[in-house]
Amino acid sequence: MPFFFQPTSIEQLTLITPLFLPDSRGYLAKTFESGLFASQGISFTLAEELESKSCRNTLRGLHFQRSHSQDKLVRVLSGEVFDVAVDLRPDSPTFGRWQGFRLSGENRRMLYLPKDFAHGFLVLSQEAVLHYLCGDRYDPDSESGILWNDPGLAIHWPLSGAPILSQRDQGFQSFAAFRRGLEPP
Repeated sequence: MPFFFQPTSIEQLTLITPLFLPDSRGYLAKTFESGLFASQGISFTLAEELESKSCRNTLRGLHFQRSHSQDKLVRVLSGEVFDVAVDLRPDSPTFGRWQGFRLSGENRRMLYLPKDFAHGFLVLSQEAVLHYLCGDRYDPDSESGILWNDPGLAIHWPLSGAPILSQRDQGFQSFAAFRRGLEPP
């Protein structure tokens, strides 16, 4: 199966099915090719690669960086997550809109998030391993986030019980506070 790039209702946010070639020995998968991605309007330069493992009902996010904004290519190596992207681009017609996608090791779909998006995910399986390619470095001085359950965003997380959250993720700002921070003084 060749690469398939599926636009979403938020400009530049792209759901991608990578090249996957199974045979009797197993499979070969190609998850990134710079020229092919560029032909689809995705100009991506790798700055760092990350992997995370989380247990069921872990909710991570909604994370972003104020400076050194990272575009990301996210995929699930094993397990299943509900992956969410929120458009934080003030000049975008979809500013403040979110979309969620089920990504899994089984469906092999990936999500490309442009710069200036908040990102989060909820683990739906017993555990999940996520792999991220990031277009800029992690900058702890500019990391920030928006509350996962902000009523202004009204994200429909498919929760089965209370989520497992980090202390940091519990203390993030509301989307309204984020928006106020964009306004000139």
